[in-house]
Amino acid sequence: MQYHRAPATTTFPELFELFVQAVLPQSLADAAYLQLQAMGRYASAVAGGVILEDGDQHQVVFVAQGATKLVAHASGGREQVVAFHFEGDLISVSSRGAHSYTLCALQDCELVAFPAEDFLGLARSEPGLLNEVLDRVLTSLSRSREKLITLGRKTAQERVAGFLVTMAERIGTPREGGCLLHLPMSRRDMADSLGLTIETISRQLTELREAGLIATSGRSDVHICDIAALEARAGQLAAAA
Repeated sequence: MQYHRAPATTTFPELFELFVQAVLPQSLADAAYLQLQAMGRYASAVAGGVILEDGDQHQVVFVAQGATKLVAHASGGREQVVAFHFEGDLISVSSRGAHSYTLCALQDCELVAFPAEDFLGLARSEPGLLNEVLDRVLTSLSRSREKLITLGRKTAQERVAGFLVTMAERIGTPREGGCLLHLPMSRRDMADSLGLTIETISRQLTELREAGLIATSGRSDVHICDIAALEARAGQLAAAA
């Protein structure tokens, strides 16, 4: 797996401490802590750059700072944005198989990368760490299922509305009875992720804005005015009473 580095703004010990706070249980044995510290590697990229490229080694990557997109590559130069990841996320970047993968920076990023085999081997001997990994795997599986439903069954407006609802849950800031989003991804990234064109993304955002569900400022800032109504537009089931 090839690493790319931008000029470091944070030391590795500082980044590793962010990983410790976000991921590691307090019950973790000192020996396991030292093993993780020894196997961890610094990785970084400026916005728009590549962090990890296709290779033979499966990696587990912790996003300490910034935001990323995971891109899958198929034959004929075809690409698919598989997922977006943000600060505090733990990412599985698979080795080359039926497809290859690239982890790219949406913002200036600093990360800690671990060989997956070593990381998961250690987790198997540390129940607290294994539980944390399993919780994150289940969350990722749930998001993958939602995306399958979105791509297979939902309309363009439902896809865009659902994307905004998901981003509100992950990176939104409560604001004025709604939620404020600063989206680090481009309209093209959104389109690639949702199986739509850039023009369709823009048109659906306009319709949601005209319906009073969102307000936009520039290309990145979105104020969700009515999250419940947006969830309904996304085709989500109403919450049980």
